[in-house]
Amino acid sequence: MLLAAAALMIAGAVLFTLFVRDKDLPPAAPASPVQHLEERKAAIYENLRDLQFEYRVGKLSDEDYQKTKLELQRELARVMSEIDRIQGPAGPAPAREKAPPPKQPEGFVCPHCQAKFERPLKFCGECGKPMAGGAA
Repeated sequence: MLLAAAALMIAGAVLFTLFVRDKDLPPAAPASPVQHLEERKAAIYENLRDLQFEYRVGKLSDEDYQKTKLELQRELARVMSEIDRIQGPAGPAPAREKAPPPKQPEGFVCPHCQAKFERPLKFCGECGKPMAGGAA
């Protein structure tokens, strides 16, 4: 009896799997239009790191290193320009008015050597003695 129930469950699972329609599946997440370019850019950066390592350990001559490095840099420039073309170049950030710097509260002066600090400290950076009421 138990064996028959297990066989029936397996058969049901197989039939369900075989007859699932595409419209029954959830839609796939849309792929980024530059995902393959970002992956290529990461691969080029890794190749540049590997190339530099091999040059440093003496596996490559200076001429081979420079030639291969230049080829990888050119390919990287092409990939990055294609990413910019698809995404649009990131222009300069909009100019914002700078807020005036906050007034420094009094009390960031060492009571022992009178050294002044921008923020409260537990110990004076000049004489090393504990500062009264300082926080880290």
